[in-house]
Amino acid sequence: MAGRLEPTIAAIATPPGPGGIGIVRISGPGALGILSQLFQPKRPTPAPVSHHLAFGWIKRPGSGQIIDEVMAVFMAAPHSYTREDVVEIHSHGNFLILHEILILAQEAGARLADPGEFTKRAFLNGRLDLTQAEAVLELLQARTSEGLRLAINQLHGALHGHIQQIVDSLIRIKAIIEVAIDFPDEEVDIINPQAIKQTFEENIIPALENLISAADNGKIFRDGIAVVIIGRPNVGKSSLLNMLLQEDRAIVTAEAGTTRDTIEEQITIKGMPVRIVDTAGIRDSQDVVEEIGIQRSRQKMAQADVVLLLLDASQPVHQDDLELMSNVGAKQLIVVANKRDLCQGQEVDALQKRFANYPVVAISAKHGAGIHELETTIFSLVTGQDKGWDPGYTTVPNSRHRAAMAKACAACRDLCAGLNGMLSPELLAIELQTVLDHLGEIVGYTTTEEVLDTIFGEFCIGK
Repeated sequence: MAGRLEPTIAAIATPPGPGGIGIVRISGPGALGILSQLFQPKRPTPAPVSHHLAFGWIKRPGSGQIIDEVMAVFMAAPHSYTREDVVEIHSHGNFLILHEILILAQEAGARLADPGEFTKRAFLNGRLDLTQAEAVLELLQARTSEGLRLAINQLHGALHGHIQQIVDSLIRIKAIIEVAIDFPDEEVDIINPQAIKQTFEENIIPALENLISAADNGKIFRDGIAVVIIGRPNVGKSSLLNMLLQEDRAIVTAEAGTTRDTIEEQITIKGMPVRIVDTAGIRDSQDVVEEIGIQRSRQKMAQADVVLLLLDASQPVHQDDLELMSNVGAKQLIVVANKRDLCQGQEVDALQKRFANYPVVAISAKHGAGIHELETTIFSLVTGQDKGWDPGYTTVPNSRHRAAMAKACAACRDLCAGLNGMLSPELLAIELQTVLDHLGEIVGYTTTEEVLDTIFGEFCIGK
């Protein structure tokens, strides 16, 4: 769609709130004309020089009222983010100023950009493929350094490269099949079913399966996990939360039932985003407020990826502890023996023997002992690795990519089954095109407008 004249769009490209700099971005065929109406450079030139910042003032057309002193830059197509003419006006980061400049841009001929429309134009104009466009959003939303690394790799074309290698292999096979279709009367068999099947089974299907595995294993580094701390009142749940956060987030007192509601915070464990949830102590209570908090605790436990059952190691296991454990069900469970500083050691040994089917970690939430071991246990339980995430992947496909890859993989297996029965070249070509279409959905060659609207609708306005 490159070269198609779209309406000129404008939006504030920086986050809301005061800041040193704010940016209004304008893209489209009228961008330079709008800049010439609003911007008065301190040193006028015959024509703006592309990709050079100029100092001057934004003035209201007609009255000449100064809105702000700014730096403005014009980026001529196709050497811009959208491959259209783009203008950026860098003003002081006051929302009132930015909003006024945006209104003036609209009055001068631009319309307000839709969410993600700048990046959508970059995709439609061929600057980015769809995986790279999605990587822009992941780059903005990354919560850990590992997630940031994966997003940057995808932005630089890592996933596209994997898909393109598979597509190239399929196109070579397709060329052979099309020759067989064009020359059906040749005495020599053009199609070698066993060779094609071998290529699928040894190269194409394993490559797709590896990417699907990367999506499954790496999902936690994109989306994170929920870890819920449960236990009877006053076993140290809030103290554990504070120690994991390294700050006094939850109130800690000797009085049981201090926490009346769930408390949620974000932490990072070995590059993995973790939403840690401190819950109200679960017990029978006649207090209406506490009972509401207990019900919320049970709801959070049902939504958890990992449950930390906190026990007081200095006391015998209580029947309520066992009931809580039975309520966890099939969730991944770690038994956390707190207050080990009050024990002689045999109490922890007894807990490890009693709960031998679960990881048991002894800690002191008050003094911080055992916290590193607990974090390692959480990471290991979720990822199956101990030291850190090292899957050998340069990128992690998202759920949309994974669904398309699964369809492509299934179509590959159908094609291999057809080779056993020796389908006609025409039917093989149809099956092969099905695989290519599914892979085309990933990079954007065969993606519907509805899917594009959904993807770019997740972006903020201005990006």
